[in-house]
Amino acid sequence: MVAATPQLLARLAALVVGGVVVQTAAISQLPVAGANADLSPLLVMAIGLLCGALAGACFGFGVGLFVDVALLQTLGVSSLVLVAVGYGAGRIREARDPEGTLVPIAVGATATLAFSIGFAVMQFLLGVEAPVSGALVRQVITTLVLNTLLALPLYVLVRRWLLPALPDDPRRRRRRAYTTGGLSPLSRT
Repeated sequence: MVAATPQLLARLAALVVGGVVVQTAAISQLPVAGANADLSPLLVMAIGLLCGALAGACFGFGVGLFVDVALLQTLGVSSLVLVAVGYGAGRIREARDPEGTLVPIAVGATATLAFSIGFAVMQFLLGVEAPVSGALVRQVITTLVLNTLLALPLYVLVRRWLLPALPDDPRRRRRRAYTTGGLSPLSRT
């Protein structure tokens, strides 16, 4: 878990507001193949991978609440689903220490699919009347493909935005010493 400094909290708050404003004002106005990209699960995934499970869940709650208020949706539905998405991405960071380039892409696709299915299930359980057809499945698949393509660039942007406020991770520092020409612990006698 990353320590919550005032600088980190300010950057996360700016990221919530900026991400939701960009989503509602720009991204939702640009349909591609009949669907729009959804930045909210990708932002929550990025914070979960960078800061851990607790920060990912709290950030997911904030993003979901702000999305529900901005879009005049049922309050709390997006928050509930994004809490689970942020917690799951954070647990991946804490359990596996992901370093690969493809990790944000895979976790971004999983986060988008989990958010889409979770949101649909929550709406169904709340009794919202919505037609289920092939067009809905096509829209979910198109959103999944768009978000998968956007996952890595958005992760890199979020990481660059938060890097000055994130403390050094001792696990990465220790690994870097071995790969920069230092002796391997197995070769020492």
